[in-house]
Amino acid sequence: MQDPLPPSDQPAIRLVMMPSHANPQNSIFGGVILSMIDQAAYVEALRHADHRWVTVAMDSVEFHEPVCVGDVLSLWAKTTRIGRTSLRAHITVRANRPGEQSDRQVTQADVVLVATAHDGSPVPVLGG
Repeated sequence: MQDPLPPSDQPAIRLVMMPSHANPQNSIFGGVILSMIDQAAYVEALRHADHRWVTVAMDSVEFHEPVCVGDVLSLWAKTTRIGRTSLRAHITVRANRPGEQSDRQVTQADVVLVATAHDGSPVPVLGG
């Protein structure tokens, strides 16, 4: 296993939750957050190598608190493992509600991505 890059000091993604992300009760759909987790993992994978990356697994995701319209979500990504053709990234999702001093962790997930060639076959992550 190669040593992963040091964690970034910036979130992979930061986005304001809008009405188009929400159900009629103004809670953000879980699927929207899952999509953002997938995107944050992709951004993290690109820090290591400019491959075509595909998501092959995401561990269970439990939502600890609701996310509301107007919340600013920050998704932090950290590589936890690099294999020959795959990468595992841990994603932490934090929400900041306007008017509140601090943010809160709303969920987290581990995502496994595989580096692939254009035909879909796995390729070495680090050129190896």
